[in-house]
Amino acid sequence: MSEQEGEQSDRKKYEFQKVIEDLRDYEGSGTQLVTIYIPPDKQISDVVAHVTQEHSEASNIKSKQTRTNVQDALTSIKDRLRYYDVYPPDNGIVIFSGAIDSGGGRTDMVTKVLENPPEPIQSFRYHCDSAFLTEPLEHMLADKGLYGLVVLDRREANVGWLKGKRVEPVKSASSLVPGKQRKGGQSAQRFARLRLEAIDNFYQEVAEMANDLFVPERGELDGVLVGGPSPTKDEFLDGDYLHHEIQDKVLGKFDVAYTDESGLYDLVDSAEDALADAEVMKDKNEMEEFFKQLHDGDKATYGFEPTRKNLVMGSVDRLLLSEDLRKDVVVYDCGDKEEYEFIDQRQDTPTHTCEDGTEVEADEREDAIEFLMNIADQRGTETKFISTDFEKGEQLQSAFGGVAGILRYSTGV
Repeated sequence: MSEQEGEQSDRKKYEFQKVIEDLRDYEGSGTQLVTIYIPPDKQISDVVAHVTQEHSEASNIKSKQTRTNVQDALTSIKDRLRYYDVYPPDNGIVIFSGAIDSGGGRTDMVTKVLENPPEPIQSFRYHCDSAFLTEPLEHMLADKGLYGLVVLDRREANVGWLKGKRVEPVKSASSLVPGKQRKGGQSAQRFARLRLEAIDNFYQEVAEMANDLFVPERGELDGVLVGGPSPTKDEFLDGDYLHHEIQDKVLGKFDVAYTDESGLYDLVDSAEDALADAEVMKDKNEMEEFFKQLHDGDKATYGFEPTRKNLVMGSVDRLLLSEDLRKDVVVYDCGDKEEYEFIDQRQDTPTHTCEDGTEVEADEREDAIEFLMNIADQRGTETKFISTDFEKGEQLQSAFGGVAGILRYSTGV
């Protein structure tokens, strides 16, 4: 994945995350909030038929209000489905529709359509409840990283992928390594030699399977995990059977009891700490560079206004935004220039006193991440979302307002 594609993916994930946070706050009276997950291979006509059937069956709902709300939601979904041809977009569609409580006994009809989620939708789901079904999307948004998996003992081996949180078994092999007890007529020395040759041949076969799978993806590969009993996994790694570029990406070796497909899942469980460290390592590197420039150099900026000014100047190489940043930017027209307030999203829009003393109302209000990313896009600046799961990432949020940047050159701003 190119840096530009990575940024587009990050932006899309953030946009989805914002919608999900809104949806989680919505509640319906009774089971009247409808969620539909549509996989990319599901024909739209089949979905329309399903929605039509649900609309008909909803006429049996005893509560008139719930019945009306469910049927209105389904009608809204059918209207949205008309915009699509035979099949949904590449990764499918998720549609949320329903009458949400807006206080004082009133309801508002909400319909949200999310196209092309980060991962393909695996199966069609129709869900009607007092809350929207967001968990499958949340799992997709949590998906990060591509890791190669190898589990082996001297009898069998399996290789596969960990894509985000999803394990995908791909290839397996069984060995011809004889047991430890030799047959009659063979010398102990000859038997031992044949057995070692068989083990070596099997390790080569497993390495070939892994190399065939991992080497073509080595540019996107975040790491390789190897599991199995001792000493098998140790012999395999110490023998340099893997391609050198794949060997260099091995994050660790882990004790795993099973080496069939279930062993791949056990391997991921055993490697949880190593995966968490690898996941956050890229963010750590960005923050290490930021702090180095902050203390020993002159190519760091932080805080909303200094970072905004540097972005506009085109001097920011990488914009660093906390994943937990939940702020808005309020824009005010102060005559010959615009002025800004950086406020919590839950805060009411304040009036503003311009530098010349004039008090003005807000001109517009926008999500801070969208505001900053739009400037970054126009100036060719790369945007990085930084996790708060480590000390310096948490400091970005708590001490620097969730906004910082590494500069291309010193500006003094």
